[in-house]
Amino acid sequence: MSHNLHKNFQKLLQGYQQFRNKYASGESSLMQQLAKHGQNPDVMLIACSDSRVDPAILLQCDPGDLFVVRNVANLVPPFENDGHYHGTSAALEFGVCYLHVEHLIILGHSQCGGIQAKLSTTPLPQDDFITQWMGLAYHDTAHTHAMDVDTCAQQSLLNSYHNCLTFPWIKERVDQGQLTLHLWFFDIKQGKMLEYHPKLETFSELDVKASIP
Repeated sequence: MSHNLHKNFQKLLQGYQQFRNKYASGESSLMQQLAKHGQNPDVMLIACSDSRVDPAILLQCDPGDLFVVRNVANLVPPFENDGHYHGTSAALEFGVCYLHVEHLIILGHSQCGGIQAKLSTTPLPQDDFITQWMGLAYHDTAHTHAMDVDTCAQQSLLNSYHNCLTFPWIKERVDQGQLTLHLWFFDIKQGKMLEYHPKLETFSELDVKASIP
């Protein structure tokens, strides 16, 4: 094991110890309470698997705060009850119908590798699943390949939003005001979170004071 690999692994072990000290020490610890009462998050979040975009770190959340799904390019497929395997759809069903989350955030980000693969004209050397999965992303044969990666990633967020509304139990809750959908986009270089404004049809920096009394 190289020195860097050993150092990185030691960082994991030290992080685990810090977690134990902060969340799992004593009979009244947060983990004890979560074990006793179960999870009850108000927020579900669909994020990318990218190692730079960990939702709990970006939003400084504690265990139990977020119900999170992560996949390549933070995509939401359309509703398809076809007997096949649908991991993201199953998680949506559990979060919306059983945990009764009140907010569903789809979190995209800049420099997305999945989107880059979609836009590339060079075939992937290993491609059992990636290209087919990325077919769910924004696709407009007249414009997609002329877009930069971040613009396409933002358009894919809108596509996932519309796919969300093909799930009857999501649309019903949105229409009744029981569930709010949010489209967020994290700019890695600037460390800034953007949000989509439907009326303006644009992304701008997240207003952290907007909902604070």
